[in-house]
Amino acid sequence: MIRTFLALLALLVAAPVAAEALGTTNHITPNLVAESAAPAPGSKATLAFAMRPAATWHGYWKNPGDAGLETRVEWTAPKGLAFGAIQYPIPQTLIIAGLMNYVYERDYAMLVTVDVPKGLAPGTKLPISAKLDWLACNPSVCVPETAVLETELIVGDGHADPAKVAQFDRWRAALPRPLASPGHFAITGKVFRIEVPLPATAQAAQPYFFPLTDKLIDYAAPQKVARDGDRLVIETVAHEGAAPAKIEGVLRLGADSGVSLEATPGTIAAVSAAGASERSGDTGLVATLIALGGAVLGGLLLNIMPCVFPILSLKALSLARSGKSEADARGEALAYTAGVIAICLALGAVLLGLRAAGQTAGWAFQLQDVRVILILLVLVSAIAFNLAGLFELPAITGGDALASKGGKAGAFWTGALAAFVATPCSGPFMGVALGAALVLPAAAALAIFAGLGLGLALPFLLLGFVPALRKKLPKPGAWMDRLRRILSVPMFLTALGLAWIAGRQAGVNGMTLALTAAFIFTLGLWWVGRRQQAMKPAAWWPLIPALLVTALIVATVRNAPAAATVATAEPGHERFDEVRLAALRAEGRPVLLYFTADWCLTCKVNEKAAIERDEVADAFAAKKVVTMVGDWTNGDPAISRFLAAHGRSGVPFYLWYPAAGAEPKELPQVLTPGMLAALPA
Repeated sequence: MIRTFLALLALLVAAPVAAEALGTTNHITPNLVAESAAPAPGSKATLAFAMRPAATWHGYWKNPGDAGLETRVEWTAPKGLAFGAIQYPIPQTLIIAGLMNYVYERDYAMLVTVDVPKGLAPGTKLPISAKLDWLACNPSVCVPETAVLETELIVGDGHADPAKVAQFDRWRAALPRPLASPGHFAITGKVFRIEVPLPATAQAAQPYFFPLTDKLIDYAAPQKVARDGDRLVIETVAHEGAAPAKIEGVLRLGADSGVSLEATPGTIAAVSAAGASERSGDTGLVATLIALGGAVLGGLLLNIMPCVFPILSLKALSLARSGKSEADARGEALAYTAGVIAICLALGAVLLGLRAAGQTAGWAFQLQDVRVILILLVLVSAIAFNLAGLFELPAITGGDALASKGGKAGAFWTGALAAFVATPCSGPFMGVALGAALVLPAAAALAIFAGLGLGLALPFLLLGFVPALRKKLPKPGAWMDRLRRILSVPMFLTALGLAWIAGRQAGVNGMTLALTAAFIFTLGLWWVGRRQQAMKPAAWWPLIPALLVTALIVATVRNAPAAATVATAEPGHERFDEVRLAALRAEGRPVLLYFTADWCLTCKVNEKAAIERDEVADAFAAKKVVTMVGDWTNGDPAISRFLAAHGRSGVPFYLWYPAAGAEPKELPQVLTPGMLAALPA
């Protein structure tokens, strides 16, 4: 009642302006959009009210706060169509003259689900009209606005344009996700406290509780937040006389992410001293520091990957045998580090940009495009043949030409290459770090990506700055040439794996084109090698036509349709589906849920060494465990949203759901058969 009065008061105060505004162009432009114009009989179609506020104007959430009005809709449609309630995205907070408003100051979309009756004949037209009423405000005036929006559905096979699906996936990603377990709240005098069961691994960079229950809290009062293990406690000022039997609301976890929840009265245990220190002002700092440490450790571990270790080894040995001064050694180490960090920052910036644009991208997003896999295949093949001696690439192997001149440039590009080929997986320590980067402010997120690069470059950086470490390296000799040939083997195996991934993403034809590109590029390098051996000038010019042909092939390859690339699930395995997961939990079945991708080395090792072992299969069969697999090879918005909701931005990710209905347990990123077989059902 109070906020309605305040909204009406604002209208009266601004009556002259409002009167002039009414009947003219709306300050928030609405558009009614259907995800599929041809829904199948008996299916659920999704509509969206896409709202575009003009500059300085805003619309309101379902609970507008101290002032404002929620959006209302009246439907006119053929009999049998059933429209669900409006689903609102995560709102923003806006204080004007001491009043808290829950608003949208940028483009937003409200979704509505429509039940299409069974038995409708294909081609049946379903005209839909929606009378939409909302309140548009700026800092000085509020204007009630209205529009009649129309669309027409034609019963069909449910096909939807991929661009529309992607658009709706972005809008769905902005909706709060239901929290499986209820929370508890307590009101003591003027103090309101709510305890939310949130796994300690879930990121909460900007936590804020938006109540849907009216007259519950003082909207404008500050909210104090504390983390304590697997719970998050929010404290604020209670509304006078508030005593509800149950409350509903939304907990914001990041700029555009959050969960919807219900809470019942209960006792809320005191927060530990460590958790109590995480108030709203320093939660982001603590989360950033923890994530930064994880990123550095995760980057350090990437050095043992088979596509990075040979590059690091040869670069380290070239530094040891070059006999450079301390200043030159430090210069090369810094150049190598700069190359690594530059690539990590570039990938991080692109990833943040995609997510800011509404894409559900995650770490290693670039590997979901077969053209990137093809480029990596060509690069790795070139490195492998270089190490095998087909031609000389001094920037990597430390040849005399670059050792005597331009060493820093070579070190920079070697570091950039090492970082680029090291991105397929988020290994130990990286999962939490990169997940945090996607919900922290941009500056903090970029610091985490830089930390990942620093960890990856750390071994070579230490070699450059600690002479004692260089002295411990073996003395140069003929064995270095043999080692170089040996180190070509893991690079050839990496190239073979990339060719297999190309086949999985683009089919046999795509893999054939990828191998053709690698062959042509290698042929050009062989020609370069022949000219190098003959000491001919401009030895690199034959690579130009090879590059042109390779670029042409890269431009023509495309990912195959998803149906052609997703492998049939293994016996006893089910594909990831949130509805099916909820049904299995309701049945009391234990579930192992894991997310994988063909380009993720850690994922494949865990699958072969642990998940697909006979002893694990026998143990799971005895406990009636259902294994559910989410394949993220080509990207999947549903998987991306699920990962983001659990504070993750990449794979592998493993969750164990016990049969008793307890909270899921996150498993480590390195699995063993014994660990899986011993999981309690």
